[in-house]
Amino acid sequence: MLESRGYVSLNIAVVGNGYWGKNLVRNFFELGALRAVCDPDPLVEASVREKYPNLEFYRDYAEVLRNGNIQGVVLATPAALHYDMAKQALQAGKDVFVEKPLALSAGEGSELVALAAKNLRILMVGHILQFHPAVRKLKDLIDSGALGRIEYVYSNRLNMGKIRTEENILWSFAPHDISVVLSLLREEPVSVTCEGGSYLSHSVADVTLSQFTFASGVRAHIFVSWLHPFKEQRLVVVGSEKMAVFDDTASDKLVLYPHRVEWKDRIPNAVKAEAEPVGLEATEPLRNECLHFLECMVSRRSPYTDGREGLRVLRVLNACQKAMEEGKAMSVAAAPLPPKKAYFVHPAAIVDEPCEIGSGTKIWHYSHVLQGAKIGERCIFGQNCQVAEKVIIGNNVKVQNNVSIYTGTEIEDDVFLGPSCVLTNVTNPRSQVNRHALYEKTIIRRGATVGANATIVCGIELGRYCFIGAGAVVARDVPDYALMVGNPARQAGWMSRHGHRLADPNADGVMVCPESGFRYKEVQHGMLRCLDLDEESPLPDELSAGSKTYVKFKLKRAVAV
Repeated sequence: MLESRGYVSLNIAVVGNGYWGKNLVRNFFELGALRAVCDPDPLVEASVREKYPNLEFYRDYAEVLRNGNIQGVVLATPAALHYDMAKQALQAGKDVFVEKPLALSAGEGSELVALAAKNLRILMVGHILQFHPAVRKLKDLIDSGALGRIEYVYSNRLNMGKIRTEENILWSFAPHDISVVLSLLREEPVSVTCEGGSYLSHSVADVTLSQFTFASGVRAHIFVSWLHPFKEQRLVVVGSEKMAVFDDTASDKLVLYPHRVEWKDRIPNAVKAEAEPVGLEATEPLRNECLHFLECMVSRRSPYTDGREGLRVLRVLNACQKAMEEGKAMSVAAAPLPPKKAYFVHPAAIVDEPCEIGSGTKIWHYSHVLQGAKIGERCIFGQNCQVAEKVIIGNNVKVQNNVSIYTGTEIEDDVFLGPSCVLTNVTNPRSQVNRHALYEKTIIRRGATVGANATIVCGIELGRYCFIGAGAVVARDVPDYALMVGNPARQAGWMSRHGHRLADPNADGVMVCPESGFRYKEVQHGMLRCLDLDEESPLPDELSAGSKTYVKFKLKRAVAV
């Protein structure tokens, strides 16, 4: 995770230090990435300078955009300003995290998505519930089939809280729940109805009830209100096997109910069962969300709640608003999303939508990419490869023939996977025991090489630029730059970033790569570092293309000896 990597340096500006902006400022400051705060209010400036004396402060947004040291802009401003401010930031070459909604119309949202793609910028929308441990777990349960066939979903978001006059309750509260429902069901509604009531301000709805019909037959409703005597934040998913309740105000935030219906004499009878609390990670959703934005800035991967996801939510919001105004059901605008970056898929390969594939990536004969996978730019997949659901793959990854990458695997940039190497995601698989919700995570860090027919046991991490020899069986974490061989794999030395085994160190403990000339040294026992180039920095152009074969370097070393 980014928090454990002190070498990552990012500069973020949070624009807007109001009710929600203060929370974003706190989180990005604690993550070590906050450089500046922008707000036109002089009282805000005094407060920020007192609490964060070393931060830069701007009252003029244009100054933030002119600052070349600021790489990312976080917009916590009124919804009516989101489109213009996000557009200016993207045009200025900044990555953008904009609080919901992305914009106020689908046309504006579509323009922002296209602009981000054109300028190769990160565009992320603040749908915070997507980063709640309970929602992530609930999605895993649905995807694994633990709830059975999904039949109905409903959400209540009610409170006697902050009342707005510039936007109605639909646009203020409902985006979070719409985002979650679309994500859980992996589809958009075909039609919506929406009813609302305006009690405090003319034509500003304080209460709305939206109902959704999906092509799969699932139905859903979302009830939101800021005129409610107590706080309720509850999402219920009704499945054919189990029902799930996410209650953010309860101590057990996610609970399963294995109720069922028995038919006797052609009469249905409800058979209730004991509630089953689900264990969750103890993490703060907003911290997860902020961290994800920073990680995407570093990896250049598309965020989980990117502009395209924000646009889907925006189209549904627009349909609900129109249904409320006209008092009748509305179909959700079927206009296509902006085109993804160009990539190549051989006619004999299969790509299941929705998934994400970056520009320049090539997928060859008989390979299969499942829905929900995220693949970066300039990757190559040889024949007969498989990329499973929710696998995350970075940029410039080379996957040779006959490699299956299973759910639970995360692969960073510049990784090489040799022919028929084996990745796993369950340590103790049994055909009779369903462990689909128990997949273990395997992380392959930047620049690693896995040789042909090597086996990587799940639940471990392969360090940056490590080199796994052909046929090795790796069952524990591997340090950066380590050369691993054998069964079980053991460390047989160190490898340079250019893939050369490093010779014995000199009197100063320094080893030199024969191809690049870069120096390497164990900074502490078992931890090798390059003294001439940061591990996350790209190779200089003159060193990114080989000029001599490995045999020539081997002969040169032999002559030197």
